[in-house]
Amino acid sequence: MVIVTGGAGFIGSCVVRTLNDAGIEDIVIVDNIGDSNKWLNIRNKKYLEYIHKSEFFKKLPDFERGGVEAIIHMGAQSSTTEKNFDYLWKNNFEYTKTLWNYCADKRIPFIYASSAATYGDGREGFDDRKDIDCLQPLNGYGYSKQLFDLWVKHQAEIFPPQYAGLKFFNVYGPNEYFKGSMASMIFHGYKQIKESGTIRLFKSYNPDYKDGAQLRDFIYVKDICDVIYWLLQNQQVSGVFNVGTGCARCFSDLAEAVFRSMGVEPDIKFIDMPESLKEKYQYFTEAKINKLRDAGYDKPFTNLEDGVTDYVHNYLEKRFSIY
Repeated sequence: MVIVTGGAGFIGSCVVRTLNDAGIEDIVIVDNIGDSNKWLNIRNKKYLEYIHKSEFFKKLPDFERGGVEAIIHMGAQSSTTEKNFDYLWKNNFEYTKTLWNYCADKRIPFIYASSAATYGDGREGFDDRKDIDCLQPLNGYGYSKQLFDLWVKHQAEIFPPQYAGLKFFNVYGPNEYFKGSMASMIFHGYKQIKESGTIRLFKSYNPDYKDGAQLRDFIYVKDICDVIYWLLQNQQVSGVFNVGTGCARCFSDLAEAVFRSMGVEPDIKFIDMPESLKEKYQYFTEAKINKLRDAGYDKPFTNLEDGVTDYVHNYLEKRFSIY
């Protein structure tokens, strides 16, 4: 049995698809669907049970009898604009710590989502081999993820037989349809083109970057799933790893790729950035992926144009098809 927290969310539901495609159906999905439409993300999946996150720990003893082979923890409050830090602390830090200790005690592999947001403004680089103590996240979400990474390094007393913290960079792809403002620029750009024929990007307020030249490491969600499945098959691998392509691309490239995939002439307009974002905006992210490669992961990552084309043609243009 594999437990996937956040299993109805964007990345989590895609992980469940990957497990199903590998013939794994003994899956427990943990989430907080509420009155959202995230249930659509699991409608085409095969799994044993859905459990609300508040009931999960009560039911864990029942699952032990069936044999839990791994916990993949993708559940979190992932909004970078969330201001309730007490909620972030409880949901992202304390909940993850409880899962870690359970996996350590029961000798269960534990794969969890960290975040590239832990790197802050990037002045310390984006190298997962460097000391994480010096990192200064720019928002509460990033700090809640950093707190757990630091707890693992300094305070964890027992360890699962395998643990992997994955610092995801800018993930895009199918099943992100219910993330609201936190969905990728590809998703929002596609909708903008359908509505107005244009894509709106933020102006740059950094003299080192022209409008549209802000750089991000955009990674297709299917590549994320491949890394997670590889880790399940290679339980000798533990540590905190960047998961990005290792190749930063600019927002103008992304927008043009969306236009081309839709057969539409590019029309990009630059708009003012909200004041609340100006001091917390990252102008450059690029994952150093040597650590993951040295651990043995050798599959190529999807380049931006190919990922956008697959996403648009096979999902967005098909009425937001679920992966």
